[in-house]
Amino acid sequence: MGGGMRVGLGLLVVLLVMALVLPLFWRVSPTAVDLSHALAPPSPAHPMGTDGNGRDVLARFNAGARVSLLIGLIVAVVGAIIGGTIGIIGGIRGGAVDAVLMRGMDAILAFPPLVLAMAVTVGLGPGAVTATWGIVLISIPWYARIVRSEVLRIRSQQFVYAAVTMGASPVRVVRRHILPHLVPTVLTQAAGVFSYGILAMAGLGFLGLGVQVPTADWGSMITEGLEYALGGQWWISTFPGLGVLAVTAAAAIIADSGREAFSRPGERAGG
Repeated sequence: MGGGMRVGLGLLVVLLVMALVLPLFWRVSPTAVDLSHALAPPSPAHPMGTDGNGRDVLARFNAGARVSLLIGLIVAVVGAIIGGTIGIIGGIRGGAVDAVLMRGMDAILAFPPLVLAMAVTVGLGPGAVTATWGIVLISIPWYARIVRSEVLRIRSQQFVYAAVTMGASPVRVVRRHILPHLVPTVLTQAAGVFSYGILAMAGLGFLGLGVQVPTADWGSMITEGLEYALGGQWWISTFPGLGVLAVTAAAAIIADSGREAFSRPGERAGG
């Protein structure tokens, strides 16, 4: 495991510990309003301060981390299943089927990703579920195209020709000879999609289209904190902003390190 991979995984582990373990010890409700302590700066009583409604920023940061990490995971996994299936079918079948599927992916890619996610969310109604589906939609072509490319490459290998010559069915060829060789590529792509999913959800939350109040979300926390930032209450938006930066940077480092490792001569699966 390279140094970059260790750094990325270390950052994600720290965030996971904060999101899942720290609430067991920091038993403060992220939605509890206490106007008598509104806009309190970071202190032992409130390590990340409080917001304009007196809600504890640390508790809201942890709640937002759980939401963001879960949505990023859902986007990465569901996008991989749908997009990977489309890529495999297109690469295996070829011809008109491949052309129709890839033109559909091109149609999705023709829209700016965040704009398309916004359009889906507005059309279906603001909320975490609709925003997640909007982000999943824009992730599908990314998986489909890279998986299709890998399937075409793997199909040209001699061991696939040998399996077909020996009478292996298309399903068996895919299951035994193609899918195992797709795993490194899909995992690397998933790390990048996970990063983008969290960043896109924060963007939608910033615009008020993502997770709705009173549920804490990093994007909405940044929006709420902006009106106080010029007054010196920097902590309200700074800490969730650092959370978004840390998790997206960690996932991007993991994706880059994985891509570099699997592209080295002799290490790339199926090479």
